[in-house]
Amino acid sequence: MTAASNESVLLRRDEGRVTFLTLNRPRAMNALSGELIDALQAEFDRLARDTAIRCVVIEAQGDRAFSTGHDLREVASTRDYVFHHSLMTRCSAMMLSIGRLPQPVIAKVQAVATAAGCQLVAACDLAVASSTATFATSGINNGLFCGTPSVAVGRNIGPKRALDMLFTGEFVDAATALRDGLVSRVVLPADLDRETRALAERIASQPPQQIASGKAMFRNHMEMGVEQAYAYATDFMAGAIQREDAQAGIDAFVNKKPKPDWTGR
Repeated sequence: MTAASNESVLLRRDEGRVTFLTLNRPRAMNALSGELIDALQAEFDRLARDTAIRCVVIEAQGDRAFSTGHDLREVASTRDYVFHHSLMTRCSAMMLSIGRLPQPVIAKVQAVATAAGCQLVAACDLAVASSTATFATSGINNGLFCGTPSVAVGRNIGPKRALDMLFTGEFVDAATALRDGLVSRVVLPADLDRETRALAERIASQPPQQIASGKAMFRNHMEMGVEQAYAYATDFMAGAIQREDAQAGIDAFVNKKPKPDWTGR
């Protein structure tokens, strides 16, 4: 267990092979201040080197919001382009770090996720949402098109659905988010903790090297044309079969042996 002050904007706790990162600005609707962005980046940098952790869950304090995106009070504190460019650059780098982590990252969404908060959900590998959660790229309602959120959201749900959200700023419910691919599972509010934890622990129990390399392979081929993607995935599969965990798992299946203990090799 990693100790953290209740005043920290981001809390971390490690439970076995799963790390929970908790956005801890409930009075500010867990808005992504520069401090919180930097804290997330620092934890992702640490997790990238932590071979003991097999899965990461991003959650949030409070029952009002997962995150409402950038802290508009901070944004409005200056009209300096350099300040705003730095803030957006750091946020984009933090979002990209999620995809580059060897561990799968799950967003646990208990309430509203808007603008860069919706982007954070979209940037995660998986997302489990409460059936009462809602989502929006609502910057346009405040006179600002959600440019950086459009990158992750558009890649989750496709151009027409993304532009519908981006142009209107309208909210979608959890069922619509599931249908469109913004989240991967929707559960009852009372089941959110248990179901998210069960998913994280299931992933953490799988062969870690195969999960890490498979995540990287998937994210890479999604940016390729289909023929290039198949060639890339073919090379990946042929190599993956040679690894110790794959050989042990295949042998256990073929010869009806118990599931092996994964070595990470």
